[in-house]
Amino acid sequence: MKPFAESCEQNKQVILDVIKPLLMDADHVLEIGSGTGQHAVFFAAAMPHLFWYPSDRQEAIAGIQMWLDEYYAHPQTPDNIAPPIELDVMQENWPPIDVDAVFTANTLHIMHWQAVQQLFARISSVLNEQGDMLIYGPFNYNGQYTSDSNRQFDQWLKNRDPQSGIRDLDDLQQLAEQHNLYLKDDYPMPANNRILHWKKT
Repeated sequence: MKPFAESCEQNKQVILDVIKPLLMDADHVLEIGSGTGQHAVFFAAAMPHLFWYPSDRQEAIAGIQMWLDEYYAHPQTPDNIAPPIELDVMQENWPPIDVDAVFTANTLHIMHWQAVQQLFARISSVLNEQGDMLIYGPFNYNGQYTSDSNRQFDQWLKNRDPQSGIRDLDDLQQLAEQHNLYLKDDYPMPANNRILHWKKT
């Protein structure tokens, strides 16, 4: 059965409204942690000038492919989504591709901190100069939660996996600076989420 995430259905349009202007001059985008594949097909259809590379760990690949099969079943669909790439951010070698932007949604709070560190460290191997890194999800600021619901969500995450949890912007900033990324914008989103926009120098 084709996978479906209600959260993707709810947030896809508001995310698109923010990232579409930011990706007007981009040609190739790598999505890390594509999950079900819903975002990939929605964004690729809305931005046909882009070539979208969905990726995730092995267990998600078949589900992403189901969404791509449906996408390409429609006549006159632009040929702008690659077959899903098997990618674990902890693997030593990332795909040999060059992209103008990297996008990821609701992943950093699921990853262990070591994986978050590796994500920032590996971005430079695929991201072109002046490329964009766009991260959607909940974040803390100055060690503080932005809402009671985020506090409760963070506790739920840690109960499930003590090494997961909502990440603090200050910690991410330190990682970004180590790898030649600077924070260009920070966009508020519904349901106490944000889109962080880093740019490679």
